Amino acid sequence: MPKTTPGPRTRRTMTAATRAAAKRAERGHRVPAPDASVAGRTVLIEAPKNGWEDPPEPSLESFEEEAPPKDEVEVHPRGRRLLTLVLGVLLLAALVATAVLGWQYRDGSRTESARTQALTAAQKAAPVVLSYDYRHLDKDFARARTHLTGGFHAEYGKTTKAVVGPTAKKYRAVVKATIAAPATGTPAASVVSASPDKVVVLLFINQVTESTQVSGARVDLNRVRMTMTHTDGGWKVSGVDAL
Repeated sequence: MPKTTPGPRTRRTMTAATRAAAKRAERGHRVPAPDASVAGRTVLIEAPKNGWEDPPEPSLESFEEEAPPKDEVEVHPRGRRLLTLVLGVLLLAALVATAVLGWQYRDGSRTESARTQALTAAQKAAPVVLSYDYRHLDKDFARARTHLTGGFHAEYGKTTKAVVGPTAKKYRAVVKATIAAPATGTPAASVVSASPDKVVVLLFINQVTESTQVSGARVDLNRVRMTMTHTDGGWKVSGVDAL
């Protein structure tokens, strides 16, 4: 059988197809050969008139153009408002916590100072307020009132004028009060409760009474609860209760 030589057009077609297939094979693609058989027939791929051209390779610049610039990225208004609200709440909570801690520290410091000052004032006031001598009642009562404040100041004045004074003159009473002291020598006085402006003190008082009603001297051991209130003039007695 005579050997057939492909025509010029057929050779160009096969050459272009072969070259395109080789290029695709280099990129890792599997491309059917130009003489692939389909249904028992040989199919020839006709090359374009301008030849085979590879698609352009994607460049880094093309990817960068697709992504929006950083300065163009916008936060949704609702998300921005929510973030601002959360930050505001956190800031407010921090300020409140700081204020509360500061107030507690100042209040604790003031209370501790009040305990010491009020206890000292009560120990000085108790013997004066609870003592008197029928021979100079006005002087004793006036001195006692310098340690008093508030409603108790007025109440003390009425009681001494209407009851204590006349009775002391009638029976020539002399009462001397002192704070009991154990063997250690420390006055028997302690703070029951305290706040920066008000302190309650418990004192153990010995009262020695001499009058025409008793033979010799009578000693009374009393427990007295004294309320101390802070004033512009210092700590004053605002209440006395015998227990």
